[in-house]
Amino acid sequence: MAAPPAAYTDPDALAQAIIDEVGHDIVLALPLGLGKANHVANALFARAAADASIHLTIFTALTLEKPKPTNELQQRFLGPVVERLFGDYPELAYAEALRKGTLPENVQVSEFFLMAGRWLSVGHIQQNYVSANYTHALGYVLERGVNVVAQLVAKRDTQAGTRYSLSCNTDLTLAIGEARQSGMTDILFVGEVNDELPYMPGRGDLPAKAFSHVLDAPERRFSLFAPPKMPVRPADYACGLHVARLVPDGGTLQIGIGSIGDAVARALILRHRENAAFKETLDRLIPGDRHARLRHDAPFEAGLYGATEMLVDPFLDLVEEGVIAREVAGALVHAAFFLGPSDLYRRLRDMPEERLRSFQMTDVAFTNALYGEEEDKRHARVGARFINNAMMATLMGEIVSDGLEDGRVISGVGGQHDFVTQAFALDGARAIITLNATRESGGEPESTIRWSYGHTTIPRHLRDVVVTEYGIADLRGRSDRETIAAMLSIADSRYQDGLLDAAKSAGKIERDYAIPKEYKSNRPERIEEALAPARDRNLLPDFPFGTDFTETEQRLLPALTRLKSASASRFEIARLAARGFTRRPSAETQDCLERMALAEPKSMRERLYRALLIAALE
Repeated sequence: MAAPPAAYTDPDALAQAIIDEVGHDIVLALPLGLGKANHVANALFARAAADASIHLTIFTALTLEKPKPTNELQQRFLGPVVERLFGDYPELAYAEALRKGTLPENVQVSEFFLMAGRWLSVGHIQQNYVSANYTHALGYVLERGVNVVAQLVAKRDTQAGTRYSLSCNTDLTLAIGEARQSGMTDILFVGEVNDELPYMPGRGDLPAKAFSHVLDAPERRFSLFAPPKMPVRPADYACGLHVARLVPDGGTLQIGIGSIGDAVARALILRHRENAAFKETLDRLIPGDRHARLRHDAPFEAGLYGATEMLVDPFLDLVEEGVIAREVAGALVHAAFFLGPSDLYRRLRDMPEERLRSFQMTDVAFTNALYGEEEDKRHARVGARFINNAMMATLMGEIVSDGLEDGRVISGVGGQHDFVTQAFALDGARAIITLNATRESGGEPESTIRWSYGHTTIPRHLRDVVVTEYGIADLRGRSDRETIAAMLSIADSRYQDGLLDAAKSAGKIERDYAIPKEYKSNRPERIEEALAPARDRNLLPDFPFGTDFTETEQRLLPALTRLKSASASRFEIARLAARGFTRRPSAETQDCLERMALAEPKSMRERLYRALLIAALE
């Protein structure tokens, strides 16, 4: 029988104990996202930084960092937000060293998923990135000879003894812990207790003997990393409404983090609770009921079942609203990890035990793949809709989600490919890729639908359903010509002609093809007009699931976005400044100026910022 874990209150003493047991060649695995044992990782990094004979390899994913402003206005806005939300969160020392270019030669960091866009210019991360499907990452960790796993855990004392919950990260470490318990590996399994973590039911509820060492120091507890919710804009809501009509009652749901994921969840609730308004809004978005055969717009009777790698906070609301109501193996939702706003952690901590059992944390091989218990999974995952976001798509239906054509990595493949292949393996399942039809680059809009692109995450032979704010492209089993026509129908009309010319030049569509008239009005103003009645009734609010931003900060967000767009044009900046200098701010604008410490400017630079902000706000 395994011995109880060695208990420590000092991370440096724990680091020494790890070195004493495994030697000077340490391969440290840290969970994706929230579950990293920051104090343990920092203590091991400090030892390696001070002693060149120690070789430390860190294998992880989604290293979390406090938001860092890139200009003075961002600093004025983010400073109080970061202090309020992340004040005592201990930064990971290896991340700081990577940013400063001071990583010791005896330390290497490899990640298989990155915070989106945050590591583009850091050579060490770009060079040591490991491209991996989420379900394959565990195998790569073990192949690299990992000898230490360090994870943040929740603690519970029971009559039968102390137990620990893997809480937010059962995804990969659960399998390692089970292997250790069975004697298959002697990897050191290290826990760091944090009382703010929800104690989650499921397979990640482990006895103390599952761990070799535990850092349990109340004075070192810290606030969980909690990124605030961002606003859901009209284009996001249009995507969400289109997706919501693709989800059959009694089906299975997977969604990810971000504003489009929030929009999908809100649209599903609207379909269930305000069905007439849902149908009316859909009719305004898609006159003539295109794709009628895919339409599911009735309230939910049987309800959905959630099988998702990430437990995003809207899943809790979908359960509360009765949208997710179909139970599988004692759970309404199975998930492999979670990360979200502070309200998510609070709601899970405060949830009655009976309701909490509806959210079962398990390993990522369960949520993202069919192998293992395949018959049961096939029976459970009927009508599955796997919904993921992308950066770009091509007219051929290729999906670009994780990298640039020059090889630099934006984020990572993660589970997207897993879910796409699962959708093709399950009867009646669909993989739905969402993206806004345009994005801003250098202050100007550009199409996210391209003729071609030099990097692909999902190849065209796995094309399925693509959704933009302008509609649905049903691509599975379609010819290249049919796919091109469908993708043109959901592209922004400002770019359709250029895209069509490229397809004609390549001989992939007939020379006399013309985009149907009903698709030639794909412009942002049409979307805003179609959604206006629902937004006026507050059925599609900017923050459908709450936010940690104050009301004043919520008013500032779109204004700062406008200024960021305008910054690419000296003329636009001059125009805004001239307008701002001549306007007297309203009471609400004055609140915003005070929040940004610009109510009483003390320099010409601050007077300019004040004028720009007034113009952007009003």
